[in-house]
Amino acid sequence: MSEIVFYEITDFIYYLEDEKRLSKNTVLAYKTDLLEYQNFLIKYQHINSVEEVDKDMVLKYIASLKRANLAKTSIARKITAIKSFHHYLTSERIVREDVAYYIDTPKKNLHLPVVLSEDEINKMLEAIDTSTLIGKRNRAMLELLYGSGLRISELLDLKIGSIHMNEKYISVIGKGDKERIIPLGEISIITLRDYIENARSKLSKKPGSLLFYNYKGDKLSRQAVFKYIKNLAKEVGIEKNISPHTIRHSFATHLLANGASLRIVQELLGHEDISTTQIYTHIDKKQLKDMYENTHPLQKDKEDKKE
Repeated sequence: MSEIVFYEITDFIYYLEDEKRLSKNTVLAYKTDLLEYQNFLIKYQHINSVEEVDKDMVLKYIASLKRANLAKTSIARKITAIKSFHHYLTSERIVREDVAYYIDTPKKNLHLPVVLSEDEINKMLEAIDTSTLIGKRNRAMLELLYGSGLRISELLDLKIGSIHMNEKYISVIGKGDKERIIPLGEISIITLRDYIENARSKLSKKPGSLLFYNYKGDKLSRQAVFKYIKNLAKEVGIEKNISPHTIRHSFATHLLANGASLRIVQELLGHEDISTTQIYTHIDKKQLKDMYENTHPLQKDKEDKKE
């Protein structure tokens, strides 16, 4: 069974799209998780409507997920979808009780993302040969990724009209089609101006609104940028497993390390929930701890004694 039987799921999906304005991928994940939940309820709990669901049934479904040895992150995502759905049913007065209200979402294992140091970022930027058209483009792209913390999809979708160099900001359409304004630093402005004035029109070859093009004059692919950044890192001796998103992680971590508030970083990254941004405080604390252990005289003495 793969079709939606409970019409309330369809209504909830419309709500996520139209009112919450969540991204297509997020909505699709909710729909997939709720279809699996619906199928379990019909097949194993023998119910015909959402009004028949009780807390026991929800707990039995979660137990079945654990028996299937799913990753904690997958189970947490599915429980989040179920809790959101039942909250919606209650708020819309479709049912009287939120049967999932007191069900806890399992804590996810904290996986800190890979970040680059400021020195590593600078090495990558300085290694780009800006005497070529592609070099000018690549330098402008990397400056924007690091200087503005863009997602790769946001970078590749940027329009020339989104760049406001005189006012020193760019406008970005992020997840859920939400627009945010990000300040432009002086170095980003210089490299962007060089690219736009001396390379963009020669790469685009025909009228177009995109900011960045490949050498054929077409839209750049995610794979091409991913491959380029990995190769550039390798070229300057960086052995970390990085991607374009690593540059975004580095942007956020360096801002916090230099005194920016969590709220400011949340706004710049376009995170709807500040808990998503808080991961970078953990990275910053880990970096401080590592730096202390590697540089503080007492800590170094301990290491020397061990040897």
